[in-house]
Amino acid sequence: MTRFVDVPAMSRLVQDIGVTQFIGELAEAIQDDFVRWPEFDKSARVANHSDIGVIELMPVSNAERYAFKYVNGHPSNTQRGLYTVMAFGVLAEVDTGYPVLLSELTVATALRTCATSLMAARALARPDARRMALIGNGAQSEFQALAFHSHLGIQEIVVYDVDPRATEKLIRNLSAYPALKIIRAASTAEAVRGADIVTTVTADKAYATILTPDMIEPGMHINGVGGDCPGKTELHADVLRGARVFVEYEPQTRIEGDIQQLPQDFPVVDLWRVLAGAEAGRQSAEQVTVFDSVGFALEDYSTLRYVNAQAEQRGLGENVELVPWADDPKDLFRYTRSGASRSALRRVA
Repeated sequence: MTRFVDVPAMSRLVQDIGVTQFIGELAEAIQDDFVRWPEFDKSARVANHSDIGVIELMPVSNAERYAFKYVNGHPSNTQRGLYTVMAFGVLAEVDTGYPVLLSELTVATALRTCATSLMAARALARPDARRMALIGNGAQSEFQALAFHSHLGIQEIVVYDVDPRATEKLIRNLSAYPALKIIRAASTAEAVRGADIVTTVTADKAYATILTPDMIEPGMHINGVGGDCPGKTELHADVLRGARVFVEYEPQTRIEGDIQQLPQDFPVVDLWRVLAGAEAGRQSAEQVTVFDSVGFALEDYSTLRYVNAQAEQRGLGENVELVPWADDPKDLFRYTRSGASRSALRRVA
């Protein structure tokens, strides 16, 4: 049987663990897998683009487990009452191909994205970072804020969004964390002034320049999350040229990240090599670092692995007969007759 974790089960799982603990443990799980980078069979995601969005499949595997995620990105969805990003994924056994987990990944993707940002910032930001600018206050923003506040010591976040309602939503949702000071800015330039870390998490599918060179200060760490597909950027090219740039999977980031603006020989550093101790991260307190984050399948593998273990431990989710039960592995035709299913959908907890 395959464990099925739907949105209510994922919500309960996050509540049982606690959102900040979930983020911290997930960041550790992702880092554990990044350090083992050479063990994984990797490829850039397969993307089908339209004028208003993209639908992608993201596969990765090692010797034991295979994982994939289905995910979209449609910024105009919010006008239709839908989320910009929606996702689900599968974790399967490599030896048999049997799917052990089918899970929602919309909520989980927000958690894994901020956990990845946290993992990168621990390696790249100045250790005395206390103030962060958060540009883009949509569905991902609270997760980023909590990750940096709870696990990196960020005490003050200056927020800005072109939609004031998004900022109001962010402030309302974070009111449960009184130790985190939230300051509303009137512009991006005002928000980033004096920031140790700048997180950009905007949604428009456009060649945007959310950050320009005049906004950059010595020692900043830029966590560029929103530029994640061809034709979608957030950073002026000169911001990248003036920084040490780190990527997840270079062949994918060259196509989708902010570095798509630059020549193929523009130097970048593989984040996994920094985490594994094979390459230096930040080289000085004054250096500007950029994490050109586009999202990579290994992060979803880690998330599915973590979710499966935690859901099993807590008895959450349902068992579903996603593939036929093989009483006779050579007789598939039996499933065209009534009464062939091993069991109906049954709840574990």
